[in-house]
Amino acid sequence: MKAAKILETLEALKTEGKSMFVTSSFQTHSIPLLHIISRSQPHIPVYCLNTGFLMPETLAFAKQISRQFEIEILNVFSSIPKIQQRDANGNFFFTSNPDYCCHINKVEPTSRLLDRYDVWINGIRADQNANRKTMKEFQLAGEHSMRYHPMLDWSNKDVYDYIREHGLPRHPLDKDGYLSIGCEPCTRKASLDDPREARWFGLSKTECGLHTELVK
Repeated sequence: MKAAKILETLEALKTEGKSMFVTSSFQTHSIPLLHIISRSQPHIPVYCLNTGFLMPETLAFAKQISRQFEIEILNVFSSIPKIQQRDANGNFFFTSNPDYCCHINKVEPTSRLLDRYDVWINGIRADQNANRKTMKEFQLAGEHSMRYHPMLDWSNKDVYDYIREHGLPRHPLDKDGYLSIGCEPCTRKASLDDPREARWFGLSKTECGLHTELVK
């Protein structure tokens, strides 16, 4: 039922002539949305925010999904080369200023995409953290673009039920206890109680900026 609603909404947006793009982190919980899109509108471009610090397993998994779902996955990079992403002491920003690291590697590249499309589709869910719980299905992302959150009301059970029903693959690091996966330096194994604690462990940081800075 929830998947059918997404299909109907995508078709309506297409009928309205809206240009759309998807961003994905290519974690296991990201796969149902990509599968739904591949079945209905595989022409919608799927972007990987390639920070240069992603897990090798994530990049390999994205290629697997591209082949299996027959969708094109495009890499988008920061305008600042990785070698220049260091502070005055020579340390990468992810160690000294993780907010800025996320901004130049995720927020800024996505802002460029928002200038080119009408609708940004992303798979955030309300049950992931307090910030996302306040989000709506449709929200403004910029002056001329809209955010669409088709998975917002999905639960973790909904996600894994869909995966089992359709026999979808899981991120290869799932079996090792990595339940929320971002960039390699900022990801660790998580507890089952709160998978998001795996990200930016020991910091008060809970978002990369995509879902705080790029929301009107």
